[in-house]
Amino acid sequence: MGIKKYKPTTPSRRKASALTFEEITKKKPEKSLIEVKKRGSGRSKGKITVRHRGGGSKRHYRLVDFKRSKYDVPAEVAAIEYDPNRTAFIALIEYEDGKKSYILAPQGIKVGEKIISSRKKIEVKIGNRTSLKNIPPGSVVYNIELKPGQGGLIVRSAGSSATLMGVEGDYAQLKLPSTEIRLVPKEGMATFGQLSNVDHGNVRLGKAGRKRWRGIRPTVRGKAMNPVDHPHGGGEGGSPIGLKHPKTPWGKPALGYRTRKKKKQSNRYIIKRRKK
Repeated sequence: MGIKKYKPTTPSRRKASALTFEEITKKKPEKSLIEVKKRGSGRSKGKITVRHRGGGSKRHYRLVDFKRSKYDVPAEVAAIEYDPNRTAFIALIEYEDGKKSYILAPQGIKVGEKIISSRKKIEVKIGNRTSLKNIPPGSVVYNIELKPGQGGLIVRSAGSSATLMGVEGDYAQLKLPSTEIRLVPKEGMATFGQLSNVDHGNVRLGKAGRKRWRGIRPTVRGKAMNPVDHPHGGGEGGSPIGLKHPKTPWGKPALGYRTRKKKKQSNRYIIKRRKK
């Protein structure tokens, strides 16, 4: 996957870049695997719970199979598609019995390749899915289950992957993209490989309009507001925030303040935190 730059005909074009989408082989989604996606615009019961959301292009939700629970049935990759709801690409696969489904596409997978999902030991091949206990230590995996049978919950964004450090007792040790080392049940499933669209983070949007297409509205600085609206507000002209540390609009510490609960139940599964 490459990145293209535009001829600098305008100031925004000079800064902008975009993906070339060389891997994409099918433009329109499979009709049987999409559903209408309702937009909440950052609201819950009519009240804004997430600021700076609204508008954006209309999109359908692709029904991605994160479980891949059709075990020991080979499937062929029919197409690689773009998904507007996530950063990674998705692959349309067709099983031998004719059933189709979407899965997260790994980097390097090609149309026509055969992949399989099984709870037994299988070939170490990009796109194959099996239990963590059957995966050799040092392997790179993605779409990992935190509870067996729940479906993949972590390592699902573009270009991401986790490394299996080893299996001991009932748990496998995984080094996540954040460098956190975490225990995961060895019966949980994971897929071999690294997720597609590794250049996603290198794209420069270049103009405000491309943010609006994504449903992201403008953000106003706190120091540009009045004191009633933000802790950083007030003052004459370009004043500093007037605080020792920056705050959120609700007065909580911002930038580096840990919000994870100290007695969170899953803390015991974390061997090494991502921050010292």
